[in-house]
Amino acid sequence: MSESQEARRPYSAFPNTFRRSLREGRTLIGCWLSLGSPITTEVLGVAGFDWLLVDLEHAPNDVLSLIPQLMALKDSTSAPIVRPSWNDTVEIKRLLDAGASNLLIPFVENAAQARAAVAATRYPPQGVRGVSVSHRGNRYGAVGGYHAGANDEIAVLVQIENRAGVEAAAEIAAVEGVDALFIGPSDLAASYGHLGNPNHPDVQAAIAQVHAAASSAGKATGILAPAEADARRYLAQGMRFVGVGSDLGVLRMASQALTDKYRSDSKGPLAAQY
Repeated sequence: MSESQEARRPYSAFPNTFRRSLREGRTLIGCWLSLGSPITTEVLGVAGFDWLLVDLEHAPNDVLSLIPQLMALKDSTSAPIVRPSWNDTVEIKRLLDAGASNLLIPFVENAAQARAAVAATRYPPQGVRGVSVSHRGNRYGAVGGYHAGANDEIAVLVQIENRAGVEAAAEIAAVEGVDALFIGPSDLAASYGHLGNPNHPDVQAAIAQVHAAASSAGKATGILAPAEADARRYLAQGMRFVGVGSDLGVLRMASQALTDKYRSDSKGPLAAQY
């Protein structure tokens, strides 16, 4: 081994503390990132969330916009999670090479899809991840032992969003390598015929079924719950991976509240400008 190789930092120096926290049963509060801005991401990283999710499914993000946001979180205590646009082996490979180590895979309906998601994050023979010698995920080759240790440091979270996923929740939770089940309440409500009403009893019963399946398998349950009453109810039920808002929502609501404060009547200071 050359002197330069010996000087490289071992992969064990970069443990996935988020994955460990999930497995230890810690309560982890997070926020969604939909604006595609590294500055917004950096600001939220200062706030102290346990995790921040960069969304590539319902937000205008791609690999090139993801990397500056991951850079913005390098000094933050918030763990970055990335949601790809789909459960796609090629896209997952690119996100891992870009430096993502926690992935939330959308729209998983059965155990086979969950196994495919896990396989996409693992190098052979455990999986099918393509091998690049140096990329951002291994500090461009500066991390010794990355390829040998990476399989044990990637967190795979799968999202349950429809009836089929709910019915297969127990089988999905049992898949080795799946670290948590995450519930998408809006899509779930639509799947049950209650679009826009995730608090409908039918939807809440489905959510409880997914949570029970995950708990029985010894795995965490997560959910997105921007309304405080919903988030606190899910936390009280034992969910340990809860998204309580988004950068878009925070900006939208705070800016509206600020405007409304000065437009409370027609004589407000802003009214004179229109």
